[in-house]
Amino acid sequence: MPTESLPFASITDLGRRLRLREVTAVQLAEFFLERLNRLGPEYHAVVCTTSETALKQADQADQELRVGQDRGPLHGIPFGVKDLLSTKGIPTTWGATPFETQIIDEDATVIVRLRNAGAVLCAKLAMVELAGGFGYRQANASFTGPGLNPWDKTCWSGGSSSGSGTAVGAGLVPFAIGSETMGSIVTPSCYCGVSGLRPTYGRVSRHGAMALSWTMDKIGPICRTAEDCGWVLNAIAGSDPADSTSLPEPWSFAPRPAEHRFRFAVLDFNRGQLQPEVLANYERSLEVLRTLGSIETIRLPDLPYFLVGSTIVSCEMAAAFDQFLTSDAVWKLTAPEDRWGGFSNLMIPAKDYIHALRIRGKIQREIDATLAPFDAIVTPTLNTESGSIERPFSTWAQGFVCSELSGAANVAGLPGITVPNGFGPRGLPTGIEFTGRAFDENQILSIAKAYQQQTDWHNRHPPL
Repeated sequence: MPTESLPFASITDLGRRLRLREVTAVQLAEFFLERLNRLGPEYHAVVCTTSETALKQADQADQELRVGQDRGPLHGIPFGVKDLLSTKGIPTTWGATPFETQIIDEDATVIVRLRNAGAVLCAKLAMVELAGGFGYRQANASFTGPGLNPWDKTCWSGGSSSGSGTAVGAGLVPFAIGSETMGSIVTPSCYCGVSGLRPTYGRVSRHGAMALSWTMDKIGPICRTAEDCGWVLNAIAGSDPADSTSLPEPWSFAPRPAEHRFRFAVLDFNRGQLQPEVLANYERSLEVLRTLGSIETIRLPDLPYFLVGSTIVSCEMAAAFDQFLTSDAVWKLTAPEDRWGGFSNLMIPAKDYIHALRIRGKIQREIDATLAPFDAIVTPTLNTESGSIERPFSTWAQGFVCSELSGAANVAGLPGITVPNGFGPRGLPTGIEFTGRAFDENQILSIAKAYQQQTDWHNRHPPL
């Protein structure tokens, strides 16, 4: 079995090879398990591999394909999952030492749906402890160690879905599942040079997932391509009686025709916020997008997006971890600032939380009205390429570009997708992000797919 092209092959390509019988699901599982076991610890990307489960599922996938039973695009495709999703009989650690041996005796809905789609679970992937909700300020905030960037091991892979970004970026799995409350899918996807989709709030069931913020947590895919993200979302989206916040409407991946013309909005922002290379990559991306549609410059409504988002997350985190915060276990967290960072959240007045929820409604209405004439708002994903794991974020990271939009999108529960669009001054990936209206994942997936058809940044990979 030729293996040179397997690590960075797309789901579509691997599926084609499986159906042509150029490779078996068992061979794929064995190949990626070997990479996970060999390279995963080197990059602090893996909590544990699930070899027994993977080989059993892969063998079943092969048997089904032999008799013509095809479960769809993910049939026989290996994957890893951020270790905040419960897996029966396998530890679910939430990235934190106090929960290192925790076993939740059921599979999360996302795990069940991926199994039903024929996908093969190969690993539980590293994450920032407790999804970053305790205020970490530097990369070493997980019992597995700081997430290392596959393009440069001295740099950060991004959080809090650090292992998911690294695993896909390093070719340890064809796709992974991450979660986002305020940037935790798009950040590692951008830094690691892969495609990451934040779905509309409620599109994917969170049953069996660790709760950081009940009204802002979202689960989504990290993949090689935008099209792969669409197929993974196709498998995991949908209503779930076990999650009352899941959207009742069914969803399926249906990208627009190639000749479809798009309407893009860009924000009027201070370009001096960006590294020069990030700005150059963004402007080059806009030239590509002009061949796909029209571009208009806009401003967002003047609202306190990040203040509202941080207030909601802080209050809901304090409620979710109330008992933990008042126990001795909190002092076992890895990052020193995480050991005390959650206590102030216990003191936020209820009126502040209520005000934040009321303002969120206004944000949702006004952002939707702003987006209504357009198919997506286009921004650089982040201001800079990734930085050193040895230095606090504040010394090299300037946060999200157009921070208004990042805060607004997460507060309002809007979908967004980041895809690679070049490299920074030290050869680390940069990204471009498309943010759409609520429920309109197909639109932004179509845009990202069209962009990737005109570029080849998603085909670049680190020389491991």
